[in-house]
Amino acid sequence: MKTRKAIDTLSIATKVVLPNDTNTLGNLFGGELLAWMDVIASVSAQRHCRRVVVTASVNHVSFKIPIKQASIVTLEAKVSRSFYSSMEIIIDVYVEDQVTGEREKCNDAIYTFVAVDQNGGPIQVPELIPESKEEIERFDAALRRKQLSLILAGKMDPSKASELKRLFT
Repeated sequence: MKTRKAIDTLSIATKVVLPNDTNTLGNLFGGELLAWMDVIASVSAQRHCRRVVVTASVNHVSFKIPIKQASIVTLEAKVSRSFYSSMEIIIDVYVEDQVTGEREKCNDAIYTFVAVDQNGGPIQVPELIPESKEEIERFDAALRRKQLSLILAGKMDPSKASELKRLFT
């Protein structure tokens, strides 16, 4: 199976926060942002494996700064690591100052997607090759997150979590 570079999975979407996207405080609904992140992450995952993908989990979401109505929001998603049939995707969310054009990171999330065949069963995905410093850091951290998730789900013996052990020894 052909390997793929992390940069080839980069997906970018830009949105304007409209009145129907906001709560009574004039901020973007968290659920709306989650939906936007799910869509852009699925594009990134599909670019990696070139197959149908489904959301397996939302592993982390951080709402750091409220996003106001009329804001310009940019979402950037990239696969951080692939496993047998799953892919971890990190989404960074930026809000743009409409006068200066400067961007500020306001949210981030980590989603996991699984590639599926025509019957909905998991199928193997290509290996991911990280190149930049950030891609390598995210690639390494993804294995630790996966091992922790497997331990918490009772699917991995903690003594076999080699990457987690390295944090504490």
